[in-house]
Amino acid sequence: MSFRSLPLSALVVNSANDRHGELENETAAIGWLFNNRENHMRNLAKDIVAQGGVYDPPLVSPEAEKYIVFDGNRRVTCLKLLANPKRAPTLELQRFFGELREKLPDGFPERVTCQVEGDRDRIDEILYRRHTGTQNGVGQSTWDDRMKANFVGRTGKASGVHVADEIERRLADAKMWDRRRKIPRSNMNRLLSSEAYRSRLGFSVSKGHFEYTRDERAVLKALLRVAEDLANKKIVLGDIWDVAGKRQYLDQLEREGALPTALQVATMPSAATPKVKSAQPPPPPRPSPLPKPDPRTTLIPDYLSYAVTWSGEQQRLKAIWEELQFHLKLSEQPNAVAVMFRVLVELALDNYISKTGLGTVHENDHLANRAVKVAADLFAKKKIDKKYHDECKRLQNGDQLFSVATMNRWVHSSTFNPSPQHMTSMWDTIADFVVLCINA
Repeated sequence: MSFRSLPLSALVVNSANDRHGELENETAAIGWLFNNRENHMRNLAKDIVAQGGVYDPPLVSPEAEKYIVFDGNRRVTCLKLLANPKRAPTLELQRFFGELREKLPDGFPERVTCQVEGDRDRIDEILYRRHTGTQNGVGQSTWDDRMKANFVGRTGKASGVHVADEIERRLADAKMWDRRRKIPRSNMNRLLSSEAYRSRLGFSVSKGHFEYTRDERAVLKALLRVAEDLANKKIVLGDIWDVAGKRQYLDQLEREGALPTALQVATMPSAATPKVKSAQPPPPPRPSPLPKPDPRTTLIPDYLSYAVTWSGEQQRLKAIWEELQFHLKLSEQPNAVAVMFRVLVELALDNYISKTGLGTVHENDHLANRAVKVAADLFAKKKIDKKYHDECKRLQNGDQLFSVATMNRWVHSSTFNPSPQHMTSMWDTIADFVVLCINA
């Protein structure tokens, strides 16, 4: 641990702060803080001016000639806007910071004492222990459940299963790894922090235990490749620090044919040998239990965890997804759900086409044609099997309820009313397709 006096101009507000997940740049991160914490930001700025600076040194890490802020983004943002009020996102806030600047007792502090840490694993441990109270915005704001989820999704901490230990044990049991040799645990957990990444390697821990979703031998072979790359330092922490780095590495493995494909399905254990029938008469049948009420109130079930990884440029897609999963109620706002459902599908398809450079898609292609071409590309890349590919092709059938034409009628027809039951059935069918498009 070291404390250094750094120029304010050398500090960069973190665009991948766990409060919001990855955003495009520093300006977007500053905008998010004021859109979501404006009162806290105002109170903090007033406190900084009243005290003539900050007491708690920001936690930073060197990157090139700058320092990325990992704790203290609100403090650093307020200092930056006091230094240059025109960087505030609205005219009102620009006036607010301009007036505050004039009240600074001894001029503006151009340098800030910071805690500098080069080890990012240590930074994560510090962050994990710090966030405890808000003090009405003057102190550190407590992480809510979604912010904690962003942290866990980025680092792989507190997932219920120690992924690296489990992988090391399974490789050793299969005689593919020397038990005396250790996999870099923190890097393995970081790489496989999300179900989206685990899914690409053919396993899941979403139910609290390790489970193969692809052929076991193919999965172990892929995990061995990752373990070798990490152990030999071919891949280091900086390579897989963020969403872009993780995707880039996994995409490289996919191009090399090192990842399991959709055709390599997991082998189910054989059924147990049936028991010999007893001579005793069978017991009387038990009465069937009463059906449980459906807990689903939103289009995207809020009690399910989907393997989605959000990158900085997908903020609108993420916002629409969260509205459909946590806010818009099927029984109360069916028309809003239907319209946003259609928008989500279109933006997801556009994301896939943009990221993959799908050459067969043209600007004048209807949404249904785009969906079919994307499904064909996913099938060609072995990310979906033929059965699911054929299911997705139904989106093009205009005379079917399960189709893009139906989605268009939700938006444009004055007589076609969306049914919650129909929408949930449609979502359950194409959810995996949409997730694949978002994760392209």
